[in-house]
Amino acid sequence: MLSYIVRRLLATIPVMGIVALFVFSLLYLAPGDPAAIIAGDQATVEQIAKIRASLGLNQPFVVRFGHWLWQIVHGNLGTSVFTGQPVSAMIAQRIEPTLSLMVLTMLIALTLAIPLGVIAAWKHGTWIDRAIMIFAVLGFSVPVFVVAYLLAYVFGLTFRLLPVQGFTPLAKGFWPFLGTLVLPSLALGAIYVALLARITRAAMLEVLAQDYVRTARAKGVGQGGVLFVHALKNAANPVVTVAGLGVALLIGGTVVTETVFAIPGLGTLTVNAILERDYPVIQGVVLLFSFTYVLVNLIVDLLYSVFDPRIRL
Repeated sequence: MLSYIVRRLLATIPVMGIVALFVFSLLYLAPGDPAAIIAGDQATVEQIAKIRASLGLNQPFVVRFGHWLWQIVHGNLGTSVFTGQPVSAMIAQRIEPTLSLMVLTMLIALTLAIPLGVIAAWKHGTWIDRAIMIFAVLGFSVPVFVVAYLLAYVFGLTFRLLPVQGFTPLAKGFWPFLGTLVLPSLALGAIYVALLARITRAAMLEVLAQDYVRTARAKGVGQGGVLFVHALKNAANPVVTVAGLGVALLIGGTVVTETVFAIPGLGTLTVNAILERDYPVIQGVVLLFSFTYVLVNLIVDLLYSVFDPRIRL
């Protein structure tokens, strides 16, 4: 097990290196002179030259990348062109809303999707199965912002049960904190629940047709034991895979959801940075999201060995 973990950890190093190279290249893949774009149409030659110097555009690409990578290793993500603040400080100020939203969304999605998928497989071909699959298709088809606006209108504006904008930090109380996250998490989690429920159902149907499941039933194992002990564990790998890949959906959906509900998180920071062409901030946020995705996939790889010990070989 230890050797497997070490191999997976070592395999992530070149992946993270490629991710860092791509994120750094964002500044140079944009059309035109980045310094002139940042400075704006009314900028003087001196202002453009100052921005070029601050971004290191006067140096060779390899030198700039090496210097940037060295700063990243030491926790320095650069400085915002517009605010003059360190990018790492700006991210630290915005990370609590985004992290809270993503964690709560995943908890809601896993809590709802896996039981729904198991029940749909158990009741295969019945109206319960069809109802769950209709919900799954709708959840996966309707855009996140449509669900967000619908939830905000019904539960926020019509019944006034929950706030529809802003964010309350956890330090100011758990229930106010939770209240500001319920609607965004439900909106963001709709597509995630739909995806996981469909995959869980498909994986469970395949496992329930295996001989060892029929043997367990023949031995008198109850329906709950068959579904959640024998079948679900053996159907876990596809579910875990999709759960890991779904983090990309969460990251993309976070930007939209935070914008709709006016949550001051990393999604809003990203949108503002793109509108202002604040490349250091864009690079820092994209790098953080990318490394998060790589880390989640590493965790998924390690979970494979828990559910299927043959993978360790």
